[in-house]
Amino acid sequence: MNSASPTPSWLLWLRTAVILGALAVGICWGVAELLAPPVRLAGSASRLSKSAQADIQLAAAKVDAEFEKDWAQRQLQPVARADDLTIVRRLSLALTGSIPSLEEVRMLEALKEPDLPQWWLSHLLTDRRTSDYLAERLARVYVGIENGQFFIYRRRRLVEWLSDSIQQNRPYDQIARALIDSHGVWTTNPAVNFVSVTRENNKGPDEVKLAAKVSRAFLGVRIDCVQCHDGKLGSTWKQTDFHQLAAFFGQADFSLNGLHDDPKLSYKVRYLGQAEEAKVSPHVPWKPELLPAKGEPRTRLAAWVTAKENKAFARTIVNRMWALLFNRPLVSPVDEIPLDGPFPPGMEILADDFTTHRYDLQRLIRVIVSTRAFQMSSQSADPDHPVTTAAENAWAAFPVTRLRPEQMAGSVIQAASLSTIDSDTHVLFRIKRDIDVANFVKRYGDSGEDNFEDSGGTIPQRLLLMNGNMITNNTSGNPFINASTRISMLAPDTASAVEAAYLSIFTRRPTAAEAEHFKGLLASAKNTSTRSNAMSDLYWTLMNATEFSWNH
Repeated sequence: MNSASPTPSWLLWLRTAVILGALAVGICWGVAELLAPPVRLAGSASRLSKSAQADIQLAAAKVDAEFEKDWAQRQLQPVARADDLTIVRRLSLALTGSIPSLEEVRMLEALKEPDLPQWWLSHLLTDRRTSDYLAERLARVYVGIENGQFFIYRRRRLVEWLSDSIQQNRPYDQIARALIDSHGVWTTNPAVNFVSVTRENNKGPDEVKLAAKVSRAFLGVRIDCVQCHDGKLGSTWKQTDFHQLAAFFGQADFSLNGLHDDPKLSYKVRYLGQAEEAKVSPHVPWKPELLPAKGEPRTRLAAWVTAKENKAFARTIVNRMWALLFNRPLVSPVDEIPLDGPFPPGMEILADDFTTHRYDLQRLIRVIVSTRAFQMSSQSADPDHPVTTAAENAWAAFPVTRLRPEQMAGSVIQAASLSTIDSDTHVLFRIKRDIDVANFVKRYGDSGEDNFEDSGGTIPQRLLLMNGNMITNNTSGNPFINASTRISMLAPDTASAVEAAYLSIFTRRPTAAEAEHFKGLLASAKNTSTRSNAMSDLYWTLMNATEFSWNH
């Protein structure tokens, strides 16, 4: 027998009113998020002074002049400038590994900025997503992707240190010197992990691996190709060149106090054709006059690598930053730049500007983004003269490149959320995002160290996109997480729903034909459930379209 007294009617009415009120507030909030430009991001960009802007434009104009001369010689007609939202999408992909959110697109369109891409770039350079993403890309170059031995190596600490350095716009030569000439414990001085990652079997640092890392990551030279004998694959380098470079790490050792240099130690190697190992003295492979005469070997090496007269250092980071922004380097492979040229248009101007302005990474990014090459369309407006491979190779049109795995995963997750997923997002969502991206990249195929060779898409990769959990989970009916469901519930009409989907996924509005086609499909839905399913189908279709998978 139930002895509980019945709930008073006024309490039922109150509870119903609270529920309905909460739903009303939620719907209003959702509609506002869907349609209205948010204000929390507006004004967050760090503006440059007019003189600084003019100086950057002047440097970009010099780069443009070299490219225009090259196009004229090749008889190539450059295409027109891309629209603002296309450039905004490129910037987000290059600097955050994801497309912009619908929230960000609405905000940008509400701004009255004469140069929207530059405003967006200023905003991204203050955004933690940018420093985190660039830090991960650079960490792959410096230490790869493996976690290594836990007792002596903390990859996560190194990435965080790099991110902090980029966020503070620490001069790049200081970052390089800190890595090469690091001392102490890998937990308290994260730069030490650049060296400790090479330690294996309780031995000291691996001089050979470190010499290869320094030459490729900071000098753009694959001198490690002659590790075993001279002139491998036509190289002019000698075996001695490589091992004399490795000898700079011969005194590095580990103790209870961490990484230090022991003058009693030395580097030995058995050269090809020799019966015994021989002690090798440190010596740099070019411009020996730049090497300081005194100091610990790694200190001297760091000074030589970053000397302003050693232009290989500046060229290397210019080539890598260009590659990150275009998904393709100026010189390919990205870590093999000829010391004596010939150099492509823009390379020397950008390297000189980078050195003159104290290795300012943010300025380097701003100059590249301000060039005509970066802001160019990937398509020709003239159907009789489409963009050719020759035009793309000469940067007379923005090169169309496949999204990298982490860009693909990040873009799917961001497109499935109306709100921006950034450092202000709840920590549980950010953890889930990181796990989802890592799992997708692992299955899609991680290229490991940052390279920019397009090996072409594979059938398993395409099937993973079409049938895998990543897109299915982010497009299925879920009113709390997925944008497709929320748009179907909140959009006032089918035209607004289709537009919101295109802006969320392609960062552009649908053409008249596209809008008409999908409006008809959504209009045929007979109730809320079928409308939600139709919206999920639209989202799934757009995410599996070729346009979504490419940077253009």
